[in-house]
Amino acid sequence: MSIDLEIARAATLQPIAAIAARAGIPADALEPYGRHIAKLNPAAMPGRGAGPDGKLILVTAINPTPAGEGKTTTTIGLGDGLNHIGARAMIALREPSLGPVFGQKGGATGGGHAQVAPMDKINLHFTGDFHAISAAHNLLSAMIDNHIYWGNALGIDPRRIVWRRVMDMNDRALRAIVVGLGGNGAVREDGFDISVASEVMACFCLCSDIADLEARLARMVIGYGFDKRAITAGELGAAGAMTALLKDAIAPNLVQTLAGSPALIHGGPFANIAHGCNSVIATRLALKLADYVVTEAGFGADLGAEKFLNIKCRQAGLQPAAAVIVATVRALKMQGGAAKADLSAENLAALDAGVANLGRHIENVGAFGVPVVVAVNHFAADTDAEHALLKRLCAERFGVEAILCRHWADGAPGAADLARAVVALTQAPAAFAPLYADELSLAAKIETVATRIYRAAGVDFAPKAAADLARFEKAGHGRLPVCMAKTAYSFTADPGVIGAPEGFRLPVREVRLSAGAGFVVAICGDLMTMPGLPKRPAAETIARGPDGEIVGLF
Repeated sequence: MSIDLEIARAATLQPIAAIAARAGIPADALEPYGRHIAKLNPAAMPGRGAGPDGKLILVTAINPTPAGEGKTTTTIGLGDGLNHIGARAMIALREPSLGPVFGQKGGATGGGHAQVAPMDKINLHFTGDFHAISAAHNLLSAMIDNHIYWGNALGIDPRRIVWRRVMDMNDRALRAIVVGLGGNGAVREDGFDISVASEVMACFCLCSDIADLEARLARMVIGYGFDKRAITAGELGAAGAMTALLKDAIAPNLVQTLAGSPALIHGGPFANIAHGCNSVIATRLALKLADYVVTEAGFGADLGAEKFLNIKCRQAGLQPAAAVIVATVRALKMQGGAAKADLSAENLAALDAGVANLGRHIENVGAFGVPVVVAVNHFAADTDAEHALLKRLCAERFGVEAILCRHWADGAPGAADLARAVVALTQAPAAFAPLYADELSLAAKIETVATRIYRAAGVDFAPKAAADLARFEKAGHGRLPVCMAKTAYSFTADPGVIGAPEGFRLPVREVRLSAGAGFVVAICGDLMTMPGLPKRPAAETIARGPDGEIVGLF
């Protein structure tokens, strides 16, 4: 059994009604899922719209490495730390996807003494939200082929259907398929994406309420007619039934940390192929319930934070008060060229070189007008000299404070210094602004992200991608923000390029219109929207233990 799992099992969880009461949530707003999970009905909270919002804190990170950074663990630790120092804080997280749970991660609920619980239920089926999203998406897929089968009154061109199927699992064999064989409809090429890349997931996470969700679903473009006209899910008559499937899922989920902090976990788009943030509904609710709301955006700041700031905050009118960038000595040494096998040895030269990656992310987040602090997630093999060097380099090169954090080992007290630094950062009003204006062309928005965030010399659009962007503009979608689908492991489109490269060309091979979600996806390089399992997937070690509990999730 892992140390993380031992700590989780040793913790005494409180009844979810007690957590809700502490957060100011009335009992009438709870729909319990057992003793420790509940869905919330915002309409049953009188006065929740009154009063000022709390302060929104974004937790992001450097580019991920095999050494690990601990962004979710730090998000949870910071929420606990804020409550520990007397601030009233809530945590707002994404739900884990079964793809990475059974693939490479093995779990996504934090670690050590900074976890959300019950971890096995959250990591697996939870409250069924992802199943509902997958079902709604695939209902639309079935209705498209059924419509064509029964005469195709809308004149859908089977060659120009852009709505792919989804499942919440990594399965590379389904990336490209053929449907309609055996006389069961129009024979055509199709494929699967992972559910977290679904536009239904994006609509779900960006909508303001269920009416807005239905309107967004109706606007989704499913393909084009023989006359080249865009055809929507609304025209197909699918939006109502899809919304019915999502009626319960749209309610935010309340759980707790091991320290008893309230946490809303809702929605879960990937940040490398989608916009990487939890639901707007959960974030807004948390901001009315707490003085500080700690949320995270997936992967490094070049992906999750950029999309949080350019897409979610733009659409929802959110104003982040501060950002925390998570780094570890180990990961920075890898960014500086050290091999994973050598990370336990002190290496000040590699750390010095790898800090450039952290510096790039600090500069990028600062470009949005959001103040930054660095959270150094402590590992046992770190040395005092390495911590001192990192703290000095952050101050001298980037003008930010680096705070050593021990929440994994010590829980809330281990993040108290970080919490105090965050509170201090939020005392001055942030001057947040998105990176680009709505009026820029779609191509110019992609180029802005590529050149200003990634530091590319320019963008190489595949001919079809360039033509599709022009078509989207002509159809009136030019004011939408862009959602970059790119490897998380590098500023470039090549996952093997570490550090802080610049002057490269960013290849955009494909663009997809997400008219319901309200953005245009730019797929860069070889990124796949249906991941595959690694050579040794985590599924090989996840099992039912001798006492009936699930093991292997860490």
